Amino acid sequence: MPYVVTDDCIKCKYTDCVEVCPVDCFYEGENMLVIHPDECIDCGVCEPECPAEAIVPDTDDRATKWLELNRDYATKWPNITRKKDALPDADEWKGKSGKLDLLSPKPGSGA
Repeated sequence: MPYVVTDDCIKCKYTDCVEVCPVDCFYEGENMLVIHPDECIDCGVCEPECPAEAIVPDTDDRATKWLELNRDYATKWPNITRKKDALPDADEWKGKSGKLDLLSPKPGSGA
């Protein structure tokens, strides 16, 4: 049961989750993070750390459409292993849903 990142992360990109991940399975896009589902060990420590509540187990109904998106972008974006500042307007976007059309396919800087 891997965890996945949903559209609640888009335009927020809090990285609290990255800091607690024991296997470094997060990857960074320009305005979102994803989890590589084949690297995730299902420990669940990232889920409660996400201020945007964007991380869900793959058994959650919301995860279905996000599992493959996470897998795909995890192979294209750089690995991120350290906490960074959230996007400048993250708090304004936090809690807003339906942000898939705002997803940037561009990679982040990694770390």
